[in-house]
Amino acid sequence: MATYYISSKKITITKIDEIISGHHHLELSPESEHAVAKCRRYLDSKMEDIGRPVYGVTTGFGSLCNITIPEEDLSALQHNLVMSHACGTGEKVRPEIVKIMLLLKIQSLSYGYSGVQTATVRRLIDMFNNDIIPVVYQQGSLGASGDLAPLAHMSLPLIGMGEVEYQGKILPAAQVWESLGWKPLRLQSKEGLALLNGTQFMSAHAVWSLIRSRKLSGWADRIGAMSLDAFDGRIEPFWPQTHRVRPHKGQAETAATVMDLLEGSELIRRKKEHVQDPYSFRCIPQVHGASKDTIAYVESVVETEINSATDNPTVFPDEDLIISAGNFHGQPLAIAMDMLAIALAELADISERRTYKLISGQRGLPKFLVAKPGLNSGFMIPQYTAASIVSQNKGLCAPASVDSIPSSQGQEDHVSMGANAATKLVRVVENTERVLAIELFNAAQALDFRRPAHSSWEIEKIHAKYRKSVPFIQDDTYMHPLIEKSVEFIRGE
Repeated sequence: MATYYISSKKITITKIDEIISGHHHLELSPESEHAVAKCRRYLDSKMEDIGRPVYGVTTGFGSLCNITIPEEDLSALQHNLVMSHACGTGEKVRPEIVKIMLLLKIQSLSYGYSGVQTATVRRLIDMFNNDIIPVVYQQGSLGASGDLAPLAHMSLPLIGMGEVEYQGKILPAAQVWESLGWKPLRLQSKEGLALLNGTQFMSAHAVWSLIRSRKLSGWADRIGAMSLDAFDGRIEPFWPQTHRVRPHKGQAETAATVMDLLEGSELIRRKKEHVQDPYSFRCIPQVHGASKDTIAYVESVVETEINSATDNPTVFPDEDLIISAGNFHGQPLAIAMDMLAIALAELADISERRTYKLISGQRGLPKFLVAKPGLNSGFMIPQYTAASIVSQNKGLCAPASVDSIPSSQGQEDHVSMGANAATKLVRVVENTERVLAIELFNAAQALDFRRPAHSSWEIEKIHAKYRKSVPFIQDDTYMHPLIEKSVEFIRGE
């Protein structure tokens, strides 16, 4: 089994995908172990002569920041913090996202600016390596003082509390700890705050969504190309001359991709009776390209975030500084995730319009893509389903990042609502996947009505592989399982 060494080296979204999908084990590099231990030693030494209140280290939290805590109660303070902040509710966060949360929290703590014990980081690594996944809930974070509630649920098992998913069961963490011979940790000064302050709930959702977004962007091009050929579309809008005079990177990339996908197609080369295509076909480079550019921008924001220390206060041993500031504020992520949701929703929006055109009975295709319309409804209702999903996306794309509700008696008077941006982004990702799957369902059917003419080798290869999962529809049948197989096809490729 491959091992990934946690270090100061930049971690990328591609690497996270490899770690999660490849079931890699984590190990703390000597460099990171030294940095973590050095910072903890510094913090312990400062506790002896600090001579002033330090937020979260010797004081209460939030609006209780002016209450100084006696030294003998500092460990209890951190324990109480984790317990009291575990106030999440709603649906459980999917385990694969929680596992990314663990990875990102380990990475952030490993830089040696948080003051945690090495044992705390190692226990998080043990949980990751043994697939012990804390139960975390979707609702509860304002995305500003860090993802307090969800990170508290993630951290409860460290102190022997909360629940975890282990070996396919939801179990009390204490029971799992006992079976493994592990003891609950006794948190030291600042540790609870280091665990709960941070943006790992938001970041993990963003990473998961970006991994899926890259794949969906590629599928949008491939499915769009199949639909274009099946609809007897024109290739001229994809020629490079147009894109040289409006040189958005994603636009040019999309046009070149579609040209490559349709190279050698009989259908694309044949004489066209129509002068131009509807926008949903003709403007594929512009629309898909804008989404590509947005995905790239969001990726740059998220990669900066996941390579950062985002708790508070931040400890700088070399400068002899402990600074209380605002690196936990999720605004960069909140805005970026709202943008990503819009970019993905547009891939679904234009996809549904192509589906509508394919069933419209134009350009020699039968109405609703079935040989005997009337007796058969054919592909009438899958388009309804796609339209319903696209409409839902419009509501989900209302930006969370423009809202703020003050909390903690006004001390935390501007929050990002990035956690809400994160959870609804995941829904938009899944919705877009379903809409593209429905377009593929229709495009493959339409392509079969063009026989004996064929599309390109690339498109025919996709079509042939798809037909191993989803058959040509001769007469009306139960469509739901076939749509689900289409979703599985996209997800699995």
